[in-house]
Amino acid sequence: MSNKHYNDVQKLSKDELTSKIRETEAGIFKARMQKATGQLKDTAQIWRSRKFLARLKTRMSQMIAASAK
Repeated sequence: MSNKHYNDVQKLSKDELTSKIRETEAGIFKARMQKATGQLKDTAQIWRSRKFLARLKTRMSQMIAASAK
């Protein structure tokens, strides 16, 4: 994981993470529909978005685990 993405995700609050997760999931859905209809030119966008979503969800899990202690 690049430090740039890691640092960006680390700075987000819980509410910001939740909204970013929803935005990213919507973006992935939209990109998948565009790919299916042949409108998506950059197919790697889906891969990058999925990786970013994983980073967001990992950070959210870390925050939840830290607050449970």
